[in-house]
Amino acid sequence: MAARVPHVSVVLLATLLLAACGKGGGQAAPQGAAPPPPEVGVVTVATGEVGIVTELPGRLEPSRVAEVRARAAGIVQQRLFREGSDVRAGQALYRIDASSLSAATQSAQAALAKAQANFAQASALANRYRPLVEANAISKQEYANAIAAEKQAEADVAAARAALRTSEINLGYASVTAPISGRVGRALVTEGALVGQGEATPLAVIQQINPLYVNFTQPVSEVMNLRRALEQGRLKRAGADGAEVRIVLEDGTEHPQVGKLLFADLSVDQATGQVSLRAEVPNPRAMLLPGMYVRVRLEQAKASNAMLLPQQAVTRSPQGDSVMVVGANGQVAPRTIKVGGSQDGKWVVLGGLQPGEQVMVDGFQKLRPGAPVKPVPWTATAAAAGSPAAPAAAAPAQPASAPASAASQPAKS
Repeated sequence: MAARVPHVSVVLLATLLLAACGKGGGQAAPQGAAPPPPEVGVVTVATGEVGIVTELPGRLEPSRVAEVRARAAGIVQQRLFREGSDVRAGQALYRIDASSLSAATQSAQAALAKAQANFAQASALANRYRPLVEANAISKQEYANAIAAEKQAEADVAAARAALRTSEINLGYASVTAPISGRVGRALVTEGALVGQGEATPLAVIQQINPLYVNFTQPVSEVMNLRRALEQGRLKRAGADGAEVRIVLEDGTEHPQVGKLLFADLSVDQATGQVSLRAEVPNPRAMLLPGMYVRVRLEQAKASNAMLLPQQAVTRSPQGDSVMVVGANGQVAPRTIKVGGSQDGKWVVLGGLQPGEQVMVDGFQKLRPGAPVKPVPWTATAAAAGSPAAPAAAAPAQPASAPASAASQPAKS
């Protein structure tokens, strides 16, 4: 009798376990019940005045460029600047041997003194003949010759003075100065070089890089559409002083100084169908360099009653642009919209949506045909850290599967 007691205990324990499993199965949620609607990130549409920004490729160039050349012939004696430094207009850059030029100036001074002496003599003779011809003491021919000699001597003085001025200018060319203010490049000649023999020898190049010019092109179709929209009143000009321009560098950073559009060319390039534009950009810290390729963000107009949407919310295709709108009942429906450009990583929407509507931005992979969704506010910072809707939708799945696996283990044992 004592040997049968453990067997009875085992039977009772198994019965209790089966009863517990039956009770646990009765408490679990029915498998046919509908799961809660998934959470999706949405933004609420709000209208306002939005700038129409176009991003185009461009290239920087200096606003002024001057080639420093030798206009006097001679040997370079000294270079007076440091390569790559900033120079002022009128600053001396080179000194050329001026011995022959100085001698030519002295010769011109002597020629002027001689001409002045001849003029004084001719003038005195003409003054002495004037009363004599009135008294018929000399012939009128002699007096006319004296007057002509005086005028010729006066002309010789003027010519000698001009020759002296020319020689002084040539002597000044021995000191080569900067024609403009800017940054000078490398020296093209060294001390001891013979320059100015028959042609103006290049010595250096000065570039003015504050401000800089940025040259870029825009398709003529965009220009015509913009002008048509401005004429019809759908858009208004960005500003009375010209459109604003911002420079985006290769690493994606934006130049802190805001530029302005100077002009748009009147003709269209026949080969590319592009219109050339030029903008002026301040460059006080010389962060931008001539020749750099950049991206130009150009705000040519402003749209009233426009709205901004994150780019991931808009689906762009050859058939048109569309978004997913969440209704009041949680149903999601596609909506065709009109995109007018981009601004700060967002699309500018000009039509197709009404203020207060909720546009889906995140959670597209959770959509099921005919199934409602739960909209939750979406922000860019939350999206960078991970969508708040994803953990909420995935959390119920883990507790539901855990009891099932736990209950199956005793049954197998």
